[in-house]
Amino acid sequence: MKAFKFLMIFLFSALYMNAQEGDIQIEQDEKIVALLDIYKEYNKSNEYYRIQVGFGSHNQAMKIKSDFEIDFPNLYSHVDFDSPTYRVRAGRFKSKLEAERKFKEVRKKYPDAILLKPKKSTR
Repeated sequence: MKAFKFLMIFLFSALYMNAQEGDIQIEQDEKIVALLDIYKEYNKSNEYYRIQVGFGSHNQAMKIKSDFEIDFPNLYSHVDFDSPTYRVRAGRFKSKLEAERKFKEVRKKYPDAILLKPKKSTR
């Protein structure tokens, strides 16, 4: 009998919890949205150092990227198509010192890696 009462209380409370609904409205200053837009535009146009780990066909590049993500799981990597090959590039380093430190570490595992400098802006 105790088990039956417990079961009934549990079922009714579960039904009661599922029946609740609500709306959440977030009010934020429009300046925050403008600030985020400025931040996104700055990061899009800002240049940074990258490390090219390897290149090849699409399948080769995907294999290199997969291996790289296992070896360096905390380092952002991406496959770019730069005709006629796919290139695996890693990192987004703002300073040359930071890029060179990580490059030195990457070169131990990937001796063909090269450090790419930011392109000069034509603005």
